[in-house]
Amino acid sequence: MDNRSQDIKILEDFSNCKNNPVYFIKNHIKVVHPLFGMVPFDLYPFQENLIKEFKDNRFTILRKFRQAGCTTLVAAYCLWCCTFIPHFRIVILSKDDDASVELLSRVKLAYDELPAYLKVGITKDNEHTLQFANKASIKSKASSKQSGRSIAGSLLILDEAAFIQNIDTIWAAAFPIISTGGSVIALSTVNGIGNWFQKMYTGAKNGENSFHAIDINWKDHPQYNRFNDPKYEKLYEDLAKRDPPILIDEWESVTRGAISHKEWLQEYECEFLGTGDTFVDGEILKQLKGEVNHNYHVRYRNRMRIWKEPNPSHNYVISVDTALGRGRDSSVFQVIDIYNGEQVAEFKSNVTPINEFAKIVAHEARVYNNAFVVPERNLIGHNFIYHLRDVEEYDNIFRDDRGELGIQTADSNRKQMLVEMDEAIRLNKVKINSERTVDELLTFIIDDNGKFKADENCHDDLTMALAFAIHAVKDLRMTTPMLEVQTNDEFKPINVISQSKYIYRTPTGGIEEEDLEWLLK
Repeated sequence: MDNRSQDIKILEDFSNCKNNPVYFIKNHIKVVHPLFGMVPFDLYPFQENLIKEFKDNRFTILRKFRQAGCTTLVAAYCLWCCTFIPHFRIVILSKDDDASVELLSRVKLAYDELPAYLKVGITKDNEHTLQFANKASIKSKASSKQSGRSIAGSLLILDEAAFIQNIDTIWAAAFPIISTGGSVIALSTVNGIGNWFQKMYTGAKNGENSFHAIDINWKDHPQYNRFNDPKYEKLYEDLAKRDPPILIDEWESVTRGAISHKEWLQEYECEFLGTGDTFVDGEILKQLKGEVNHNYHVRYRNRMRIWKEPNPSHNYVISVDTALGRGRDSSVFQVIDIYNGEQVAEFKSNVTPINEFAKIVAHEARVYNNAFVVPERNLIGHNFIYHLRDVEEYDNIFRDDRGELGIQTADSNRKQMLVEMDEAIRLNKVKINSERTVDELLTFIIDDNGKFKADENCHDDLTMALAFAIHAVKDLRMTTPMLEVQTNDEFKPINVISQSKYIYRTPTGGIEEEDLEWLLK
């Protein structure tokens, strides 16, 4: 081939690369494969589609499975942008420093393997920055609370977004800058419910934000799932020759057997439900989510949701968690039927003052057959109890073992009440109708220190009120002459078994026992 023909071929190749990132990657990018070493990046069909989605949409959010090759794909796309778009600035935020350095190193490796006519030249190169001669640049760094304020770029990449700390704060600071013309790619495996990634992904699916949501499944990857395409037969043969052999038709069963079910759901099935370190078991939460009851009516401008009005022959508990009513935490109460454990009503508001909240509780308690009110008395709970008893003149209020009104929560009894709640849910002793309550349970976690708490930027008001209610129901059942037993899963009328011992609370709060054997003869 003469020089002129060679030049024409290079120009054609350069033009194809400039106009088509898929062509650029498939023909010129090399990557390190974990099994086969340095190889050309021969994109799989789902990876080609992802590149097109990145290019065609300003805001992209990708829910991916583990080891999908998406981080390497993003690195290749970044190199294409910086090669062919002068002054293009990319900012990559990762969950930690190691991840940020690793991602940028993949860009550098790919650049080193390019032919000379595609290399634009590098003017700055360190662990976190790559700057090109055409003034394009890539900055890759670990996230911090202040990261969002330093973002001024053409493209923001949030790598493993579900695991980035302080991402809500970062996004709040970054979005005003990005919204003026930049683009965003947020990609991640899932990490439970309630985090920024899950909320933004769900919002995108519901058309509630500007993100374009993309899903990929492990079955889309020819290395995990057999494709009936002759071009992949050599791949399957090479995998089978490994030591030990990797048999494509057994990949799923082998992988499932090597990890827990929870890990499988998170890493490969991309399920938001049942993942994350939730306090209540993930599979139970998944079931609860599917059983929420949307058939309710409302009072107090949708602050209270009612599934069932009071049954004249039933007794009820109203458990209360009080907030200031100034737009932050919410004042809530749960109404639970003592007869069968069903949640029949719920109130939630972060703008209701304490005096008005106490008035509402007193009114609803009278509606629900003079319900047994169980308030928390920590801090502002004292103020609520004062308004409930002395102003609203409602006196059917829970007393603790010392005869004091309300529940004083501390670490010890808080944990015990939450354990009682978990047991009641597991044994189907309580029926939760509210999606708001279930959504709180989905973000109620066990942290690294073993503490039961709401996840970052989430709330536990309804969860704690539910725990108070279950604790109170258990206490009341100990102090009644009849033991209620649920016989099935449908919350139908329950059997009543006689007891000869009647445990009751005295007016001063003490616990005494009376033998009723003479009544039962």
